[in-house]
Amino acid sequence: MSYPEPAPPRRPAVVLSAATVLLVMAVGALAYTVVDLVVLGGTVDAFRSAARDTSASPQEIDDVVNLLRASAVLSALLAALSAPVLAGLALGLLTGRNGVRVATWVVSGLGLLAGCCSVAVVVGERAAPLRLGSDERSLAELLGLIGDAYPSWWIPLNAGLSVAQGLGYLVVATLLALPAANIWFGRHRSTVPPAPTPFTPAPHQPSSAPPTSPYQPR
Repeated sequence: MSYPEPAPPRRPAVVLSAATVLLVMAVGALAYTVVDLVVLGGTVDAFRSAARDTSASPQEIDDVVNLLRASAVLSALLAALSAPVLAGLALGLLTGRNGVRVATWVVSGLGLLAGCCSVAVVVGERAAPLRLGSDERSLAELLGLIGDAYPSWWIPLNAGLSVAQGLGYLVVATLLALPAANIWFGRHRSTVPPAPTPFTPAPHQPSSAPPTSPYQPR
């Protein structure tokens, strides 16, 4: 007699929302990568044009330009690498894997920490600009030109993205900790039956006793 298979548990809205937020953040990371690399060329040109009026030597200007390029490329690389990670976590959550949920909590904690550090750096630079000695006047002039070399909307955009990133990770971690998510992930694990242990028959063991003759001696 065959029994109908139980219907799979319905995915709760909190899990769908968490996966959606992760996918939106992945798309945003890819968009940031493209914009960061596009803005870099104009920023370098604007910086070089402004640096000609300072007392810095050509070598010092080139050093700051290399630092500017390395920082932009590193930011774009980190954003590009985070996009597939976030998308993979979102897809893993939709399949109901509890290990992916734990990994999402870890990534969310690291991302929230990184977002807070980014906001702290931006606020610190605005509140307490870097001050160098008189013997490093040319370097101080060059570093002061970096912020003005970017488009006027670039630094506020970075600050806003850092805040949005931190809030996104916080929302995802909170949604995955709600009771509906706990019940769904636990129920999903219980619906997977364990693999049956194959039955292996024991080999035939011959008797060690000597055979008895059917005829009795007289």
